[in-house]
Amino acid sequence: MSEQDKNWYDEDSATLGDRLAAAREAAGLSSAVLAKKLGVKPETLEMWENDLKEPRANRLQMLTGLLGVSLRWLLTGVGEGPDNPEDGQEIPQDVLDMLAEMRALRTQVARAAVRMGELEKRLRKAVSTL
Repeated sequence: MSEQDKNWYDEDSATLGDRLAAAREAAGLSSAVLAKKLGVKPETLEMWENDLKEPRANRLQMLTGLLGVSLRWLLTGVGEGPDNPEDGQEIPQDVLDMLAEMRALRTQVARAAVRMGELEKRLRKAVSTL
């Protein structure tokens, strides 16, 4: 594995969801097609890719076969996985930092949306009992 691959997909630069999305795209599969092949709802796959939930071990094994990546790469970014999308160009640290911050913000927003939905449900229940 080259230094560039390490920078792009390692545990400090990418999450399981990031690697899953990258491998799906590299395999040329839409999220709907991959979800169908896995026997899960597209929303479930989206939650995995957004790091809101994690697939169970049996689904991880299926993912590695369908996407042509090793389990180790999917979990850690080390091992057999798709080529880095930068085609040999070094990724500047400031770009990696921005990507990490964007990933963290995306996760926060997604979690906040889930929490808002839960609160809305509680509010509706409370209002209906008035």
